[in-house]
Amino acid sequence: MPTITISKKELEKSIGKKLSLEELKDRISYLGTDLEGIEGDNITVEVFPNRPDMLSLQGFARALSSFIGAKKGLKKYNIKDSKEQLIVDKSVESVRPFTACAIVKNIKFDDEKIKEVIQIQEKLHITYGRNRRKVAIGVYPFEKIKTPIKFLALEPEKIKFRPLEFPSVINGRQILSKHPAGREYGHLLENCKKYPVFMDANNNVLSMPPIINSHDTGKITEKTKDVFIECSGFDFNVLKKCLNIIVCSLADMGGEICSMKLKYGSKTFVSPDLKSEQMNLNLKYVNKILGLKLSNGDVKKYLEKMGYGVNGKKVLIPAYRTDIIHEIDLVEDIAIAYGYENFKEEIPEVATIAEENKFEIFKRKVSEILVGLNLVECSSYNLVEGDLNKKMNVEMKSIELTNPSSKEYSHLRSWMIPSLMQILSSNKMYDYPQNIFEIGTIFKEDNKEETGVKELSRVAVLLCGKDANYTKIRQVLDALLNNLDLKYDVKDTEHDSFIDGRVARISVNGKEIAYIGEINPKVLSNFGLEMPVAALELNLNEIFSK
Repeated sequence: MPTITISKKELEKSIGKKLSLEELKDRISYLGTDLEGIEGDNITVEVFPNRPDMLSLQGFARALSSFIGAKKGLKKYNIKDSKEQLIVDKSVESVRPFTACAIVKNIKFDDEKIKEVIQIQEKLHITYGRNRRKVAIGVYPFEKIKTPIKFLALEPEKIKFRPLEFPSVINGRQILSKHPAGREYGHLLENCKKYPVFMDANNNVLSMPPIINSHDTGKITEKTKDVFIECSGFDFNVLKKCLNIIVCSLADMGGEICSMKLKYGSKTFVSPDLKSEQMNLNLKYVNKILGLKLSNGDVKKYLEKMGYGVNGKKVLIPAYRTDIIHEIDLVEDIAIAYGYENFKEEIPEVATIAEENKFEIFKRKVSEILVGLNLVECSSYNLVEGDLNKKMNVEMKSIELTNPSSKEYSHLRSWMIPSLMQILSSNKMYDYPQNIFEIGTIFKEDNKEETGVKELSRVAVLLCGKDANYTKIRQVLDALLNNLDLKYDVKDTEHDSFIDGRVARISVNGKEIAYIGEINPKVLSNFGLEMPVAALELNLNEIFSK
C-alpha cells in the first residue's frame, strides 16, 4: 500500500490544532490508516487503496481535522469561471479519448509546496491511475500557456518538443526510447499509430500523455502562481474524480479553483464538477450491521465527523471521495467515527453447533471421484482476458470489470473450459497425457441479484493426449454421475467450440446440465495446442439440487 510522508508542523497548521504525540498516534491509527512511524517532524502514514483523496498533506489533514472534531462536516469549495476553453479533437478517440481539466490560481509556491504537488501526482499515478494506465495527470504553469488548449493525436514523428529534464528537442517516437519515462511507460502507447498531445493556441506542446510533460511549458517553479491541470484516460467519470482530488488539495494550499469549458465536438462540459453526490441511508440497516442502537442524530454526528454532509435521509458525499459505492461504505465510516475501540464484545444469546456447508461436502466428493480417475486438480483465476471466448470460437458475453488492473484480467469468466485450455497451453513442454479438472466459479448477469451478477459453481474436465477422444471423456462423465447416483440423458447437439458430430448435451430430469465433446481443431490452434483435447463442463448447482 502507498505511504506518504508529511510534516507534523504543516499538518497541525492545516488542522488548526496542536496534538500531543500520543493523541496523534492514536487518532491516525483509528482513522482507517496505518501509522508507520514518527521521526522528528516527519510522519509516515500508510494509506489504504480505497482512499486516494488522502494521498497528500492537504487531503490527509482534511480527513483528520474532521475526524478529531476540529472542522466537521462537508467542506465546500468555490469555483470561479475562468472563461477558458479546451478543445478535444476526434483524433484522440482511438488513443486516449477523454480528459478532465481545471485551472487553479493564486498559489504561493515554495519548494515544499512543489514537492507536495509532485507527491500527490506520483501517488495518484501509481494507485488510482494504475501506473498511468487508467489515468495520466499533468500539471503546468498556466502563465506559459496561450488558450484555447487543444487535446489531439498526431503521428509520432510530427510531435516535437523538449521532454522534462531532457537536454534537447526530440520527436514522439524517440521519447519512448531515449527518455527514462518513455522507456518506463512506452508500452501504454504500444501499437498506436498516433500519440495524444496537449498543445496550446501557439502550437506549443504541453505534454504527451501518459508519458511526459514539456520542459518548457510543463515545469512548475517557485515563480508559478497559476496552474493548469489535466487528467486523461478512458473513463470520464474516473478522470473527474481524480481531478477533484487534485484541485481540492491545491485549494487547501490557498489556491482558487477555476472552471474550464471542455468542447467534445458539439457537446460542452464544465470542469471541474465539485457537486456532492447524494445517497439514501437506512437507519435500521446501519444498526443491523453494527449491532448498535444509534439515533438519526447519532448517525448525523458520526457522518459529519467523517467529512460528510447530511440532508434529511440523504448523505452528501464529497466530490473527492472515490470509494463510496454502496450504503455499506457509509456504514464503515460510521463505525470508524463511532470508534472500533468502543465496540463491546458480546457472546451471542443463541447457542449454535457448527456444521460444514453441504454444498462444500458435495464439491469435495466430486473432487475425490475425479482424483480417483487419475485426473490432476487445477486452480485458475476467476478473471480472464476479454478475448478468451473468441479463442474458443464462440461469441459468448462475459462481464467486464469497470477498472481492470490489466488487459489479461479484465473480465469475469463465463465458463470454465477456456481457463483449463490456457493451463494446457502453458504446459506444452511437459509430457502427455495431461488430464486435468477444476471446480470453480463462473459469473452471469442477473438483475435479480443485488450486485447484478450471479455466481455459479462448475466442474470442467479436460483430457489432452494423442488418444483423447469423445469415448474417453464420456467414460469420465459416466463414472462421475454414476458415483453420484444420478440418471442422465445424452443428446447430440452443436457447439462451435467442439467438433460437429462429437459433441453432446447432458440432461438430468429434463434439465440440461453439461456439454461434452472433442475440442474443435481451430480452437486447439488458437491456444497453440497440437494434441487433441476432449472436454466436459458440468453445472454443480443444478445436480446438487436434484
